[in-house]
Amino acid sequence: MIELISAERCIGCDLCIRVCPTDVFDAAAGGGVPVIARQDDCQTCFMCESRCPVDAMYVAPLRTPAPADSVHRDLDRLAADGTLGSYRARLGWGHGRRPPRTSEQLYAIAGLTGPER
Repeated sequence: MIELISAERCIGCDLCIRVCPTDVFDAAAGGGVPVIARQDDCQTCFMCESRCPVDAMYVAPLRTPAPADSVHRDLDRLAADGTLGSYRARLGWGHGRRPPRTSEQLYAIAGLTGPER
Protein backbone atom coordinates (compact mmCIF):
# COMPACT_ATOMS: atom_id res chain seq x y z
CA MET A 1 0.00 0.00 0.00
CA ILE A 2 1.30 3.49 -0.83
CA GLU A 3 2.58 5.04 2.38
CA LEU A 4 4.83 7.98 1.56
CA ILE A 5 5.93 10.53 -1.00
CA SER A 6 9.15 12.38 -0.21
CA ALA A 7 8.62 16.12 -0.63
CA GLU A 8 12.41 16.54 -0.84
CA ARG A 9 12.73 14.18 -3.80
CA CYS A 10 9.43 14.75 -5.64
CA ILE A 11 9.70 16.92 -8.76
CA GLY A 12 5.93 17.28 -9.23
CA CYS A 13 5.84 15.43 -12.57
CA ASP A 14 2.50 13.78 -11.65
CA LEU A 15 3.50 10.55 -13.40
CA CYS A 16 2.25 8.63 -10.36
CA ILE A 17 -1.19 10.15 -10.86
CA ARG A 18 -1.26 9.11 -14.51
CA VAL A 19 -0.13 5.49 -13.95
CA CYS A 20 -2.22 4.64 -10.88
CA PRO A 21 -4.93 2.18 -11.96
CA THR A 22 -7.18 2.97 -8.98
CA ASP A 23 -6.92 6.78 -8.89
CA VAL A 24 -5.28 6.94 -5.44
CA PHE A 25 -3.64 10.36 -5.93
CA ASP A 26 -4.85 13.91 -6.38
CA ALA A 27 -2.72 16.62 -7.96
CA ALA A 28 -1.51 19.27 -5.54
CA ALA A 29 -3.11 22.66 -5.94
CA GLY A 30 -0.69 24.81 -7.92
CA GLY A 31 1.65 21.90 -8.64
CA GLY A 32 4.02 20.12 -6.31
CA VAL A 33 3.83 16.86 -4.39
CA PRO A 34 0.75 14.79 -5.23
CA VAL A 35 -1.65 13.98 -2.40
CA ILE A 36 -2.36 10.40 -1.34
CA ALA A 37 -6.11 11.01 -1.36
CA ARG A 38 -7.58 7.50 -1.42
CA GLN A 39 -5.02 5.25 0.24
CA ASP A 40 -7.57 2.51 0.89
CA ASP A 41 -8.01 2.16 -2.88
CA CYS A 42 -4.32 1.25 -3.35
CA GLN A 43 -3.86 -2.27 -4.71
CA THR A 44 -0.14 -2.40 -3.88
CA CYS A 45 0.71 -2.79 -7.56
CA PHE A 46 3.90 -0.68 -7.24
CA MET A 47 3.12 1.15 -10.51
CA CYS A 48 3.66 4.56 -8.90
CA GLU A 49 6.92 3.63 -7.16
CA SER A 50 8.32 1.84 -10.20
CA ARG A 51 7.59 4.79 -12.50
CA CYS A 52 8.77 7.60 -10.20
CA PRO A 53 11.86 9.03 -11.97
CA VAL A 54 13.40 10.33 -8.71
CA ASP A 55 12.61 7.43 -6.32
CA ALA A 56 10.37 9.65 -4.18
CA MET A 57 7.69 7.06 -3.37
CA TYR A 58 7.39 4.15 -1.00
CA VAL A 59 4.83 1.40 -1.39
CA ALA A 60 4.81 -0.91 1.62
CA PRO A 61 4.23 -4.60 0.93
CA LEU A 62 1.02 -4.42 2.98
CA ARG A 63 -2.66 -4.63 2.12
CA THR A 64 -3.78 -2.17 4.80
CA PRO A 65 -2.34 1.19 5.86
CA ALA A 66 0.60 0.98 8.25
CA PRO A 67 0.15 2.39 11.77
CA ALA A 68 1.52 5.90 12.27
CA ASP A 69 4.43 4.60 14.37
CA SER A 70 5.39 1.88 11.86
CA VAL A 71 8.75 1.70 10.12
CA HIS A 72 6.71 1.89 6.90
CA ARG A 73 5.79 5.49 7.80
CA ASP A 74 9.29 6.63 8.88
CA LEU A 75 10.52 8.61 5.86
CA ASP A 76 13.94 9.39 7.34
CA ARG A 77 14.64 5.74 8.15
CA LEU A 78 13.39 4.51 4.76
CA ALA A 79 15.64 7.03 2.99
CA ALA A 80 18.66 6.28 5.19
CA ASP A 81 18.52 2.52 4.71
CA GLY A 82 17.89 2.73 0.96
CA THR A 83 14.34 1.40 1.08
CA LEU A 84 12.75 4.56 -0.34
CA GLY A 85 12.45 3.94 -4.09
CA SER A 86 14.14 0.55 -3.80
CA TYR A 87 11.58 -1.30 -5.92
CA ARG A 88 12.58 0.77 -8.94
CA ALA A 89 16.25 0.11 -8.18
CA ARG A 90 15.68 -3.65 -7.92
CA LEU A 91 13.96 -3.56 -11.30
CA GLY A 92 17.09 -1.93 -12.69
CA TRP A 93 15.20 1.17 -13.83
CA GLY A 94 16.99 4.50 -13.74
CA HIS A 95 20.31 6.01 -14.75
CA GLY A 96 23.25 3.70 -14.16
CA ARG A 97 21.12 0.71 -13.16
CA ARG A 98 20.99 -2.66 -14.83
CA PRO A 99 17.83 -4.78 -15.07
CA PRO A 100 17.88 -8.37 -13.75
CA ARG A 101 19.09 -10.85 -16.34
CA THR A 102 18.21 -14.22 -14.84
CA SER A 103 15.05 -15.87 -13.59
CA GLU A 104 16.66 -16.21 -10.15
CA GLN A 105 17.19 -12.44 -9.98
CA LEU A 106 13.56 -11.81 -10.97
CA TYR A 107 12.29 -14.24 -8.34
CA ALA A 108 14.46 -12.50 -5.73
CA ILE A 109 12.75 -9.16 -6.51
CA ALA A 110 9.43 -10.80 -5.73
CA GLY A 111 10.83 -12.46 -2.60
CA LEU A 112 10.43 -15.94 -4.04
CA THR A 113 12.90 -18.80 -4.35
CA GLY A 114 11.91 -19.87 -7.85
CA PRO A 115 9.55 -22.25 -9.58
CA GLU A 116 8.95 -25.72 -8.24
CA ARG A 117 10.78 -28.22 -10.40
